[in-house]
Amino acid sequence: MWRPLLLLFPALLLGCASRATLTPGDDDTTGADDDASADDDAGDDDAGDDDVGDDDSTVSDDDAGDDDTTGSADAAALVATLTLAGFTGAVETLASFGDRTQGSESYAAAEAWVVAEFEAMGYTVERHGFLYYGSPRDNLIVTRVGTVHPDRMVIVSAHLDGRGGGGAADDDGSGSALVLEAARAFAQATVETSVRFVLWNCEETGLNGAYAYVEDRADLQGLEDPEGSGLYPEPTWVAMIQSDMILFDHGLPPGAEQAPDADVDVEYQASASFAAEGQALAEALVDGCATHCGDYPAEVGPEMSNTDSYAFRNHTAAVSVRENRRLDEIGAGANPHWHQPTDVPATYSEDDFRLGLNATRMVVGTVAEMVGATLD
Repeated sequence: MWRPLLLLFPALLLGCASRATLTPGDDDTTGADDDASADDDAGDDDAGDDDVGDDDSTVSDDDAGDDDTTGSADAAALVATLTLAGFTGAVETLASFGDRTQGSESYAAAEAWVVAEFEAMGYTVERHGFLYYGSPRDNLIVTRVGTVHPDRMVIVSAHLDGRGGGGAADDDGSGSALVLEAARAFAQATVETSVRFVLWNCEETGLNGAYAYVEDRADLQGLEDPEGSGLYPEPTWVAMIQSDMILFDHGLPPGAEQAPDADVDVEYQASASFAAEGQALAEALVDGCATHCGDYPAEVGPEMSNTDSYAFRNHTAAVSVRENRRLDEIGAGANPHWHQPTDVPATYSEDDFRLGLNATRMVVGTVAEMVGATLD
């Protein structure tokens, strides 16, 4: 049955109605652990995921509001604040610290810069702490609190850590730049439903930061604390959008130039408990790209894997935004700079950065419509 996500966000219902039935396909056996490239990003599945049942909460149609199939003027105005220079500059700055391996000085320097950026935007930075083999690590969190539904939220995230000995510009400086630029745009807006921006740590070691967050906070969703305060430290997760590697689509095998059919890939996991909701969210983002991207299309895939959204797949609608499909393209060699010293800004062309900007436009525009954003 459809869960409250589709009632909260009528754009998703519209997308469902215009496409084939969203019944998930057969259970895929790839998961996060079966990547032929033996990538460490996968991690081990947490045993509690499969115990998550249907969400019993209900949401009336009146909560949704009116749908605008062409995109709201406020969403378009937020998208218009995004620039190629701003996105490129964020990637370049993050890469300048080095590859940001978790626990390293380069990670600490990048983290300090990110915190300063968030604070300059007007956010209060929250740190979600966890242990990685006994050593303390943090995920960075900022939230734009909803005025109508402060107890529900959309998560927009990427991973700040990297590896490979270069600058981790694409993996995942590009996704982190998307989160920073999205947070900057939403700092100028009022939202009806909360939006949380997260930069994960320890993705490259097995999605440890994301799994720790899910383990610590899944049972806290939607709880008012203190009671009667109107404060919801962990709003209910109605959608989770992860961006991971959004610069490089040069075909397979990859060519020297951007592929003529370059696009943005949005993947959900067809074997997840929330597969139908994940697919609906992916379809909404593709529709949002048609409205807000301008330069590139987007397409949906059913094999989300090897990134932090995988930890959320059995808890809410979860998708990953990428330059290529993770398993059969990136895993097959579509990006020769992945986890290599060549993953530095100078490797990528203006067109590559423009693809990343279009992914950012897609996420900002779609989320703005989902949460009822209005410019302050």
